[in-house]
Amino acid sequence: MLAVLGCDFSSSPSRRKPIVLAWGRCQGARVHLDRLQRCDSLTEWGQVMAQDGDWVGGFDLPFGLPRALVTQLNWPLDWRACMDHYASLDRAQIRDSFKAFCDARPVGHKFAHRATDGPAGSSPSMKWVNPPVAFMLHAGVPLLIQAGVHFPGLHPGDPRRVALEAYPGFLARAVLGGRSYKSDDRAKQTPERLIARKDLIHAMEMGQAWDMRLVLSHAQRDALVEDASADSLDAVLCLMQAAWAAQRRANGDPWCGLPAQLDPLEGWIVTAPWQSPPP
Repeated sequence: MLAVLGCDFSSSPSRRKPIVLAWGRCQGARVHLDRLQRCDSLTEWGQVMAQDGDWVGGFDLPFGLPRALVTQLNWPLDWRACMDHYASLDRAQIRDSFKAFCDARPVGHKFAHRATDGPAGSSPSMKWVNPPVAFMLHAGVPLLIQAGVHFPGLHPGDPRRVALEAYPGFLARAVLGGRSYKSDDRAKQTPERLIARKDLIHAMEMGQAWDMRLVLSHAQRDALVEDASADSLDAVLCLMQAAWAAQRRANGDPWCGLPAQLDPLEGWIVTAPWQSPPP
């Protein structure tokens, strides 16, 4: 069986809102969830990532910035050099740089996008609020680099620990459309969202995620349904994306299904179909 990992990430993890790791195995079209692990701090998560292992992981955080943004800011155009420069900044500097970039652009085109944002339906990786994915990149990617993992298409590392950018919303929307399945706000943790979580889990168990079937125990299914914030479910969605990639790697694709045309500065969200970026 192939070892796979899904990660629901937080740039400011705590005991109340931890980083959640879904560890599992895939064999053929079956993806078994083994366990969920919670990390209450970035230090703890970084230590887990640095441990010896053999896995393909899907991580819900951006792995790159838009080329248009990096070029405008005159930052390095090499991915590793760009990430090193980005890590050297604090959050206030990042926010000020990105806000100045947006302020100089016309209404409706404030944010720069990566080529993957369109087909994946993801937020621009330079957003610093709602959600603060720019800070997730800032917190997570340097620790993954420090851990020595391998980033296909971006940066070489330990080939036994393969890190891919994932996005749970891509699969969730394919099943639920515009229905919401989660909220951190207790007042918004409604029966309708609970039903949506059940529908999403059922779809994965029935093989509606790229013809791959999620295998759960009754206790695991109940735990995923009852987690109204859906941090655990998001980690499992990333696990399914990692399993899709692990199968392609096992079949001889060193890029784990990522498009060969991806921009080596921006990266790509695994399972998102290739589309040529607009001119």
